[in-house]
Amino acid sequence: MPFMTATLYLLDNSLLNRHEKIIFLKIEKDYLILVVTISTQVLPLVKDPERLENRLAEIPPEPGVYFMRDKSDRIIYIGKSRKLRSRVRSYFRDGYNKTERIATMVKLVTEIEFIVTDTEAEALALEANLIKQHQPYFNVLLKDDKKYPYLCITWSEDYPRIFITRKRQFGKEKDKFYGPYTDAGLLREIVRICKRIFPQRQRPQPLFKDRPCLNFDLGRCPGVCQKLTSPEEYRKIVQKIAMVFQGRTQELIDILTQQMNAAAENLNFESAARIRDQISGLKSLTADQKVSLPDDTVSRDAIALAADEQHACIQLFQIRAGQLVGRLAFVADAHAEPGAILQRALEEHYQTADSVEIPLEILVQHDLPDAEILADVLTQRKGKKVTILTPLRQTKAELIEMVERNAQYELQRMQKLGDRNHQAMQDLATILDLPDVPHRIEGYDISHIQGSNAVASQVVFIDGLPAKQHYRHYKIKNPTVTAGHSDDFASLAEVIQRRFRKYGEDQQLTRLGNPDWPDLIMIDGGKGQLSSVIAVLQEMNLLEELRVVSLAKQREEIFLPGESKPLTTDAEQPGVQLLRRLRDEAHRFAVSFHRQQRSDKLKRSRLDEIPGLGHHRQKQLLGHFRSVDYIRQATTTQLAEVAGIGPRLAQEIYDYFHPA
Repeated sequence: MPFMTATLYLLDNSLLNRHEKIIFLKIEKDYLILVVTISTQVLPLVKDPERLENRLAEIPPEPGVYFMRDKSDRIIYIGKSRKLRSRVRSYFRDGYNKTERIATMVKLVTEIEFIVTDTEAEALALEANLIKQHQPYFNVLLKDDKKYPYLCITWSEDYPRIFITRKRQFGKEKDKFYGPYTDAGLLREIVRICKRIFPQRQRPQPLFKDRPCLNFDLGRCPGVCQKLTSPEEYRKIVQKIAMVFQGRTQELIDILTQQMNAAAENLNFESAARIRDQISGLKSLTADQKVSLPDDTVSRDAIALAADEQHACIQLFQIRAGQLVGRLAFVADAHAEPGAILQRALEEHYQTADSVEIPLEILVQHDLPDAEILADVLTQRKGKKVTILTPLRQTKAELIEMVERNAQYELQRMQKLGDRNHQAMQDLATILDLPDVPHRIEGYDISHIQGSNAVASQVVFIDGLPAKQHYRHYKIKNPTVTAGHSDDFASLAEVIQRRFRKYGEDQQLTRLGNPDWPDLIMIDGGKGQLSSVIAVLQEMNLLEELRVVSLAKQREEIFLPGESKPLTTDAEQPGVQLLRRLRDEAHRFAVSFHRQQRSDKLKRSRLDEIPGLGHHRQKQLLGHFRSVDYIRQATTTQLAEVAGIGPRLAQEIYDYFHPA
């Protein structure tokens, strides 16, 4: 082989991985591209003292938020401080008393970033928002525990609604959530009493089109459905109810007492009697809730926690005028110091609180790492000095002990539930010969009536508990599935194909460590349903990576792929019961979605026949008139008042329901 001259060129590496450099090797008229791996990995700051010192020197001694990043450029910790340089430097000081978890974090930090703010209040708010956005691994993260309910008041609406929910969603800024409350039964009772004391809308939708229902005649509703009260007057009523959940019941009683006396002086005895009844009902809410404290005039919150190796259960008692007016609960991972967990819970709680809801005194079980910042921020918002104390003796310490006991009871209850779920998952792993306990289990079911409105459900259990944020429903698109012709086998195959389509199309898409990748899939049905799913997974080359079983309804039998006979199991053993709960939840979710689809179709069945009336305008009509019957009774003028319905289309709608 003759000797050949080669020229070496080092080109721009900006489009490459930072651990690789590309070199072109030119040989005569041919190009050979070589990718040479050169170690350019950035060392952790603790192993590069010079770079660490330079970076620390760049951080200003001002209030703000700091970020810790690892070698993968992920944010692993977010913190705040009134003096950024001092706080960040303390992490790398040898004599600094660090927990094991923080010490581990410091060893991983390869970069530090910061955002300077004008005040500590801005730093506190910015840190809370960034933690929610990035969910850093080493931060204290409060869990969204669905078992605790909230009370929501929709201040974004002209006529605010009041309802109990377990989903805290901040879609509209003006809407207000109170809670989470530990006692759902007590919360429902308070809402029921408030509905009896104060006239408010009793139904989500009006019962009649042109007149109020019986609740108006009984004085329980001010006629919201017919707008017999103005939005301003109705919001005044709702504000009184909000005061109950703000812990201002005594203040509300004082206001009503003044109104009652004024009404009596003006000889308006009917109004005075009504207010008297309201005061009596409010007093019944706070009866037998007295908490013995030396100063009953000071509003207080007391917070404490109980923790094991995994979870921390936090309880917050709201005490106003010596009365326990609220008991809230939070759950967090117990990987941080108790004071840091309490600090995070308080910051989360007070972030959306109104100034009147902030107490003058906060009693904490452990010292908070940033108590001064939190106290200063709350003082600014309250307009009065807010004090954070860690009581060590006398009555206030006894109050903290009481809060801690309640947190301990909640932790014990959680431990029992966790043990029961873990036992069921272990039993299921044994039954199915799984390599490990299944963390994420998905269940699928089909619902229809003779093929019409066919839908499917996907429900998810994580660690044996429903994870409703991961639930999905599907409309079956198979053209062969129509009214009078159903095909559950094809429908299940379609849903599984749609669920794992992206993994089948991209075989390089990693599934290891993917939180959305199930450890087990359960199909509601027998051998036929399971076989249809297995066939589509084989086509997608995913059968080797997914474990699939089916659960037949009749005898609670578990079928495995390729097996003609079910497993030998007892229907009452924990693992089978877990699959049954999953199957029942998948069935419930599928049936509820099917009913919704069927109801929507029935509502629009007649409207579909009107030329020029599309789906969007049908929704607007139904949203305005509530039912097809009311649309039939409406005049052309009333129809034209609906957004998107002009005089011409209104006439066509009217003519359809009133043929000549």
